[in-house]
Amino acid sequence: MRKYSEPTAEAMVESAMRNVDRLDKYDFQNFKVSVKASEIFMAQAAYRDLATRIEQPLHLGITEAGGLRSGTVKSAIGLGALLLDGIGDTVRISLAADPAEEARVAWSMLRSLRLRSKGINFIACPSCSRQNFDVISTVNELEARLEDINVPMDVSIIGCIVNGPGEAKETDIGLTGGGKGTHQIYVNGITDHIIRNENVADYIVNFVQNKIEQRKLT
Repeated sequence: MRKYSEPTAEAMVESAMRNVDRLDKYDFQNFKVSVKASEIFMAQAAYRDLATRIEQPLHLGITEAGGLRSGTVKSAIGLGALLLDGIGDTVRISLAADPAEEARVAWSMLRSLRLRSKGINFIACPSCSRQNFDVISTVNELEARLEDINVPMDVSIIGCIVNGPGEAKETDIGLTGGGKGTHQIYVNGITDHIIRNENVADYIVNFVQNKIEQRKLT
C-alpha cells in the first residue's frame, strides 16, 4: 500500500529528500530543488519544510497556475509569501500564456518585492470620478511603450490633486492631473513644471527617455 493516498506537501518533501540524499552520497552539490504544485498552500508548505532541511538553492514555482490573469494572481499569492520570508533562489511563473508574459510577471513580482531593480515601477490610481484625464488608458499605453526600459525608475500617474502630490513626492517622475487641461509634473519629488493640453502618454514617454539619457551623462 502506498504511504500517501493523495498528493501532500509531506509526500513531495519526502520524495525530494530521497533524491537529495542520493546526490549527497556521491558528494554532488551543484543542483537546486523544486517542489512545485498547482495548489498554492501545498506548494508553500512543501517549500517551507524543505527550506529547513537543505542548504541547496530552491527553485520556486506554482506549476500549471492557469491563464494570464488567474495564473498571475495565484503565482503572486503563492510565491510572494515565500519570497518575502527569504525562501527561494530562482523562480518560474507557469502560465497558459505567451512565455514573454511569464517573464514580465516574474519581473513585476520581484520588482514589487524590491528583490530586483529593473524597469519602470508605475504607481497609478484606479478609476475615480476625480480624474482629470484617462489614467487607465494612459498607464496601459505607458507600460507597453516603456516595457523595454531596464533602468530602475519610479513613475507615478495620478489623476487628481487629492492623492497625486503625495505619491509624486516618493517617485522619480510624477504626474498629477489638474483642472482645465493642466497637469503638474514632479521630478525627484519636487514640483517642476506644468503641461497644458498635451498627449500625456507621449509626454511622459519622452520625459522618461530624456531623464535616462541625463543619468548616463552624470
